[in-house]
Amino acid sequence: MTAQPTPGEPAWLRQEEHNLYAFAASSAVSDGFGWLDTRGELVAERPTETWICARMTHVFALADMRGEPRAGRLADHGVRALASGPLHDAVHGGWHEAVPGESASQDHNRRARKGAYPHAFVVLAAASATVAGRPGARALLTRALDVVEEYFWDEDAGALRESWDRTWASTEDYRGANSNMHAVEAFLAAADATGDHRWTRRALRIAERLVHGVAREHGWRLPEHFTPDWQALPEYNRDRPDHPFRPFGSTTGHLLEWSRLLLHLAVALEKAGDTVPAWLHTDARALFGHAVERGWAADGDDGFPYTLDWSDTPVVRERMHWVVAEATMAAWALDHRLGTTERAGLYERWWRYAARHHVDTDHGGWHHELDPAGRPAGGVWSGKPDTYHACQAVLLPQGVLAPSVAGGLLPTTPPGRTP
Repeated sequence: MTAQPTPGEPAWLRQEEHNLYAFAASSAVSDGFGWLDTRGELVAERPTETWICARMTHVFALADMRGEPRAGRLADHGVRALASGPLHDAVHGGWHEAVPGESASQDHNRRARKGAYPHAFVVLAAASATVAGRPGARALLTRALDVVEEYFWDEDAGALRESWDRTWASTEDYRGANSNMHAVEAFLAAADATGDHRWTRRALRIAERLVHGVAREHGWRLPEHFTPDWQALPEYNRDRPDHPFRPFGSTTGHLLEWSRLLLHLAVALEKAGDTVPAWLHTDARALFGHAVERGWAADGDDGFPYTLDWSDTPVVRERMHWVVAEATMAAWALDHRLGTTERAGLYERWWRYAARHHVDTDHGGWHHELDPAGRPAGGVWSGKPDTYHACQAVLLPQGVLAPSVAGGLLPTTPPGRTP
């Protein structure tokens, strides 16, 4: 009997990569990419949402770079959907949260707004598709960056505004760390795709405010909700602590994600010929160390609880797939960047956990949420709506540490890509 490859090792990562792409392919719908349930079937009552469409376009652009059959056509489908489909507002510009008029059961007020979070993913999708050489991607990237420049980037704050109404007449009385974190990823990808390092330097400004400023000042616990003048709101959503985008408390997964992004940022600054601030490395180590110490098995069970309060007590104990995915990437990136192997044991441990509990060998994809005992759950996230975190987790260790995941795949792109 042939021995099965060990989770996290190259052969296992490559096979899981194939599996994830095969699962994700069924998410294509006429106006982009839809929401998949636990069995990988489309959820008809869910509207097509911009963040899902953009994330999946990014995933298929990466898959195209890896030579996956049909991935190029799926990436092109996503680029067209974002460029000229109903998710794009042809009257006022920018992108709706979801296709207007779909599914009256959805939150109309939320969907009617134009948020920094989905716009960051449009930039990421367009940037990755540009690196992959997909038609129409560069034009989409230019348009998305113009929208970010005009409406979301706040030069005085060095960060993004959160959201606007449909006509761009009024902005939300709130600022968020989550959308700004994903803007860092998107800006680094845009700089990788265009060579315009203005976006690299803006990513640095966001990171300096939120990590070297807020997180460091709060003992490496990052408040994620703020007033328009960037005063922290530590009690925000205490009455709805399990919010999927704006939860109460400290989100351990974001500390791990920030840790990794600081290292991508350091590489991007080197590529730009800029000085790399020493704090990028020290803060990346601090975020990672505190996230692991306070987060892993914080309630006595393996896994990272979704959120902790300001005394590090678990609030929402469910385990999200994206958190362990980010944990593996942060461990790999730190050792790769620093030339060490001290996190290799954690990397292996977390991949074993993900393979045992999150990878769904029956229906494909990853269980997005588990209860504390490691059983599939769905209180915060229903179904398996995207493969963005999981795909990046299996891809990153197969490439090199670059400003973007797409850029890191360039040296390892196999010949004979299938369009």
